[in-house]
Amino acid sequence: MLQVRAGDAAAFEELVVRYQGRLLTVLEHLVGNREQAEDLAQETFLRVFKARERYQPEAKFCTWLFTIANNVASNSLRSRSRRKEVGVPDKANTDTSSFGLDQMALAASSLMPARLIDKAEAAEVVRQALESLGERQKMALLLSKFEGMSYQDIAEAMDMSVQATKSLLSRARVNLQRILAPYMEEGTRPASDGVELGTEAATSAAGQDAGLEDES
Repeated sequence: MLQVRAGDAAAFEELVVRYQGRLLTVLEHLVGNREQAEDLAQETFLRVFKARERYQPEAKFCTWLFTIANNVASNSLRSRSRRKEVGVPDKANTDTSSFGLDQMALAASSLMPARLIDKAEAAEVVRQALESLGERQKMALLLSKFEGMSYQDIAEAMDMSVQATKSLLSRARVNLQRILAPYMEEGTRPASDGVELGTEAATSAAGQDAGLEDES
């Protein structure tokens, strides 16, 4: 990254090649749309290049990259939410990458399945379950599961305190476990509209996330 900061275009291309797959995986699971994830990844790398002179060597590049990606994705999701309010439809895309999602189902549920689980089906179920989580819970969980980030790195990427990050991840795992439990035990798939959290629970979770953001 120091070479990129100095304006080395070849070094920047190498960074893109090295990190674009990981970035796309997180963004696609976050926004649920491959084409949109590719656009957001491109915008993220563009912002990285524009901000290259502000990069500090003591910061982990991966953490800095996902800090920018989190901001880009958050802006996009807020914009999408406003479009839905005025009735502008999004492009549907259910072809979300299944990389790691079946493993996430088992890890998040803390349950041994009583039946043989089809990996593609499990991946789709977890995708639906993730959609039920709030934006910040989802991002924290993706950074933890797919990037293996520490609490400290996630806190830096999401501009939160470490304690707030721990609470956010704990709540995300509890919510995900509650949504996935019926599927793991009985094969009952979550509804696509994410009603498993319930209106009251979803409102409460959103309020708690906002409170944590204020604390950080």
